[in-house]
Formats: sequence, C-alpha cells, structure tokens
Amino acid sequence: MSKVKENLSGYIFFLFALSSITALTVITVFIFAEGIPLMADVGFFSFIFGTTWSPGQGQFGILPMIIGSLAVTFGAAVVGVPFGICCAIFMAEFAPEWTKKIFRPTIQLLAGIPSVVYGFWGIMFIVPFIRDNFGGSGFSVLSASLILGFMILPTIISISEVSIIALPPTYKEGAMALGMTHWQVIRSVLLPAAKSGIVAAVILGMGRAIGETMAVIMVLGSSPIIPTSLLDSARTLTINIGLEMAYAEGQHRQALFATGIVLFVIIMILNVSAQYLTRNKLKK
Repeated sequence: MSKVKENLSGYIFFLFALSSITALTVITVFIFAEGIPLMADVGFFSFIFGTTWSPGQGQFGILPMIIGSLAVTFGAAVVGVPFGICCAIFMAEFAPEWTKKIFRPTIQLLAGIPSVVYGFWGIMFIVPFIRDNFGGSGFSVLSASLILGFMILPTIISISEVSIIALPPTYKEGAMALGMTHWQVIRSVLLPAAKSGIVAAVILGMGRAIGETMAVIMVLGSSPIIPTSLLDSARTLTINIGLEMAYAEGQHRQALFATGIVLFVIIMILNVSAQYLTRNKLKK
C-alpha cells in the first residue's frame, strides 16, 4: 500500500511539473506564431535594425527600443551590482547575528515591494532631483537606471551571500593560516571562489531589470528614439508592448508580438547563462 502511495505521489508531482512545461510551451508557441509573420513580411534585419517605429505608416524598426532596454539594464547593473556585492560581503563576513536578523527580512521586503511603488517614488523624488540638478525633463535613462538598480538589489544580495556562505570553511581557514588579513582572504580567495554564483546573481538581476515594465514606464518616458545621453528619454521593449498592445490591430499587433519574441529570447539567454554558471559552480 505504501508503495502505491509513493508511486501515486510521484505521478502527481510529475503532472505538476509537466503542467509548468506545457504552459511555457503554449506561451512560446503563441508568441512566435503571432510575431514571426510580421518579421517575414517586414524582414528580420529591417525589424531588428530599423530605427523608425511608426505603425501607422508601416514602419516597424525596434532598434531604439533594444538600445533603450540595454541602456537602462546596463545602468541598473552599474548602480546595483557594486552595492549588492558589497552588502552580500558584509552580510556573509562582517555582520553580527543581530544585524543579520534585521537586514535579511528587510532585503526580502525590498523584493516584495510592487514595481508601481518604485515608479511612484521615482516620480516624486528621483525625477525632480535629476531635473533640478542635471537638467532635462528628469524622465531619462538615468532615472530608470537608478530605480532598476534598487529593484535588482535583493536578487544580487541574496544569491551572492549564499554563494559566499556555501564555500567550504577550509578556504578561509587555509588562507588565514598563511597569514592573510580578513580583507585579503575575501578579495583573493572567497570572491574568486564564489565568482560563478555572483555572476549568476548579476545575470538574473539584469534579467529582472530588462523585463520590468511599470516602474520604467513611469520614470523613463516613452520616446521611441535612440538615446544619446543619460538624460535622454527613451523607450524599452517592455514599454513598447505595454503602451500599445491595448489598441494595436493587424500588423501593429503582430509587431508587438514580434517585439515580445526579441525580449523573450534575450531573457532566455540571460537565464540559461545564469543556470549554466550555477551548475558549473556546483560541479566544482
């Protein structure tokens, strides 16, 4: 009887796992089925490298949106990665236990704040600050980068801290026995050993940033042009889809699904890269 229950439990869990894969497959097939025809009509290179987005005139170039997405994602990494890794080092190596009991729930709470709250905070504080001190409208790549930099902190901090804590204690003990200082151990031993996990954390954080919609809509503006400075307004792939899908029809709607294909491929590449690095770390 216990064997039957065990087998039944295995089948049930298998069905749940299969349902997740099925849902992903259905979504993927649907997006590609809707978007590929537009790419075929317009031309793949014209769609990807075109610089004019004017659906009313049949022009569907998404290069400005790709550059906008990469710009704010890179900016978020510049803001979030140093702070995140430094915070992870502090939590793993320096923080006393009572501090960890405060910081860890706070970081988890930071991950649970809705993106619209981040966007509202950006409109009220970040945008006016940039407008008053640096010029421009304030709705810019810089504003979006700062907001996204804060939003990716929980991902980078949590995974990086776990990667450092999971290292065998002999690494640290051996280095200390050789006369290294605590900082030398962290810089020369622990960080290189945890490199795969930290890089995976950064990649996952970038995936979080490039897929964000609501907060970016609120602080970036929506100009479908290639930004030439940090103070320029821009438009990301997610903004393009979020703003226009409600009223899009015909080729315009297909173009938005094609935009989703590009975004989907970028995020899949980032996630697969993170999993590859994590598995390599586990094997080592």
